[in-house]
Amino acid sequence: MKHIFTPKETIAFLDEYIIGQQEAKRAVAIALRNRWRRKQLSEELQAEILPKNILMIGPTGVGKTEIARRLAQMADAPFIKVEASKFTEVGYVGRDVESMIRDLVRQAVSDLKEEKRREVEERAREAAENKILDLLLPSVPVRDISDEKTAEENDEKALDAGENGTVRFQNTRERFREMFRAGKLDEKEVEYQIQAPAIPQMGVLSNVSLEEMGIDFQEMLSGLMPQKKKRSKMKVRDAYERILDDEIEKLIDTEAIAVEAKRRVEESGIIFIDEIDKIAGRESKGAGPDVSREGVQRDLLPIVEGSSVYTKFGFVKTDHILFIAAGAFTVSKPSDLIPELQGRFPIRVELQSLSEEEFVRILKEPKNSLILQYTALLGTEGVTLSFSDDAIKRLSHFAHRLNGEVEEIGARRLYTVMEHVLSDLSFEASDMAGHHVEITAEFVDEKVLPLIGDSDLNSFIL
Repeated sequence: MKHIFTPKETIAFLDEYIIGQQEAKRAVAIALRNRWRRKQLSEELQAEILPKNILMIGPTGVGKTEIARRLAQMADAPFIKVEASKFTEVGYVGRDVESMIRDLVRQAVSDLKEEKRREVEERAREAAENKILDLLLPSVPVRDISDEKTAEENDEKALDAGENGTVRFQNTRERFREMFRAGKLDEKEVEYQIQAPAIPQMGVLSNVSLEEMGIDFQEMLSGLMPQKKKRSKMKVRDAYERILDDEIEKLIDTEAIAVEAKRRVEESGIIFIDEIDKIAGRESKGAGPDVSREGVQRDLLPIVEGSSVYTKFGFVKTDHILFIAAGAFTVSKPSDLIPELQGRFPIRVELQSLSEEEFVRILKEPKNSLILQYTALLGTEGVTLSFSDDAIKRLSHFAHRLNGEVEEIGARRLYTVMEHVLSDLSFEASDMAGHHVEITAEFVDEKVLPLIGDSDLNSFIL
């Protein structure tokens, strides 16, 4: 049974990957727990309790996306991230706002298929292996018996021949099985019957979303045109992969997956809408981008409020999907959003810029820390990498300083500084097997100070 996280457990999990931003973590932890609380109520009351959507306000690179992504990972919930600004492209005739729901359902189906695939893979591998052996070995022929013998002798010898032939065939088959598992037959060619696509890809309607029109054109035509099969020669390893995929498809109930995926989306889906500040703007008197921005907001409103969206898997209700919106709001402010949309994001949390001390913690503490990543990467070349405490402080100092002097991009600045400091070492590492390299404060200064001193900061701009 899936563990239901308490708010404190949720924050503890997020702390393993994200430094600081306790207010935002607290907000998403409560939102997640409220989902479980709602499920404990009567069905009548469940329908009345809607999720409290969250608006995160703060500069880029401080953890907004990571909080939402890790929350979905922890809760095993369908999750997608969308950029609000893409709905304003091409004079707001770009992607339909409802496409985010269709994308979420597709993601849920994909995740669930992968989950079911892992469950049936062992059975499918056994079946695929047997089919490969069938292609490699013909069936056992029964030896012809001379007509000169008596019928009784013929029967006895035929039985012996059949039994002996079966034993020899089984022994040969097992030897071939061992050779196949050892990879000794990978290059051998076999003939396998594959399905040829009966319907060519449609290019004429490439700019039209048939799904939005409620039409599955490919499925409609496939019902009218029979699927063709053809025999194709391929190497054993390639045939095995094709057969394995076919066997997995046979064992997976696609209709049940679609129903379950739709349920998961409606009950536990999370959509992260980034750059919502880019569509914050009221309609202006003259023509211009403001009209487009307000248009996107008004189209977002029914999705966030709760509506039914058509997908190829059926209608999906958005009432209980959790929406987490985020934006820097450096030019605009949350109050520039239309009042109706503001009201649909009742929980607002402000994420703070990262301090130098928090940069130090980001480098050292998370499970996926940059130091751990670089140490592991160079370890594959046989190079042992270590960082002194002073070096970590200098890396943090330069990242924080560059954020102040160039542009505020939060923790992402650490990536550019680290990459620049370790660039030469990464290049030479393949010839340094067995070496131990310690990164010191002096080493960091040697790599970074000349560029900062010359005001040549292009190397540190993403």
